[in-house]
Amino acid sequence: MRIIVCIKQVPDTAEVRINPETNTLIRDGVPSIINPYDTHAIEAGLQIREKTGGTVTVVTMGPPQAENALREAISMGADGAALLTDRAFAGSDTWATAYTLAKAIEHIGADIILCGKQAIDGDTAQVGPEIAEFLDIPHVAYVRKIDDITDSTIVVQRLMDDGYDVVESSLPVLLTVVRELNVPRLPSLKGKMAAKKAVIRRLGAADIKAEEESLGLNGSPTQVRNIFAPKVKKDRKMLEGTAEEQVESLIRELAGLKCL
Repeated sequence: MRIIVCIKQVPDTAEVRINPETNTLIRDGVPSIINPYDTHAIEAGLQIREKTGGTVTVVTMGPPQAENALREAISMGADGAALLTDRAFAGSDTWATAYTLAKAIEHIGADIILCGKQAIDGDTAQVGPEIAEFLDIPHVAYVRKIDDITDSTIVVQRLMDDGYDVVESSLPVLLTVVRELNVPRLPSLKGKMAAKKAVIRRLGAADIKAEEESLGLNGSPTQVRNIFAPKVKKDRKMLEGTAEEQVESLIRELAGLKCL
């Protein structure tokens, strides 16, 4: 089974800075971590490999420093990793990012593709499903459990607001996963040693045969026009007392605003 896990290195949320000219995140020199949802995707890939055999390859797109995230994934147990890095990829929105990752997946080959449900920096939850559309394969979002896998099919539980759906899909397939799926394992000493020695495969636009007009800012239909901090509103009132007293106070406040 060829398993690819797409991960993203995201900036520490306390250190986010915006480029005022491009309105994109400044990533160089900013402390970064693996997107937390993606660690669950890595763990899912490793568990599938333990059941079915095969390989787990972790893929990310970003600057050279994103190699650190790939080495961390290898220390968890991934077999290999590929870094998509090229100046042509800079400024990609979710559409251009998904296109680039899809071209890389076509280049590498996969039966199961795993992604975290969303990245904590953008919170769009768009890249996983968009990759599947570019690859023209089925996808299942918000996977909370993997029930069964054969050489040609997979059965999963998809988290819903009022429970879950049981979904069967043919392979290849793309899954986006939620935290409820598993508990990511910690890197082992053996894994850390392997990560230090691992050769990270680097792929540019030419390697994956991507169309230049579909990459980076030029290939991004989404354009950020303006970024601003919301104005702080000072007309706030804290309700104090017991729960019952707070409810009564809230009712009086709402009645005064003619909301009741």
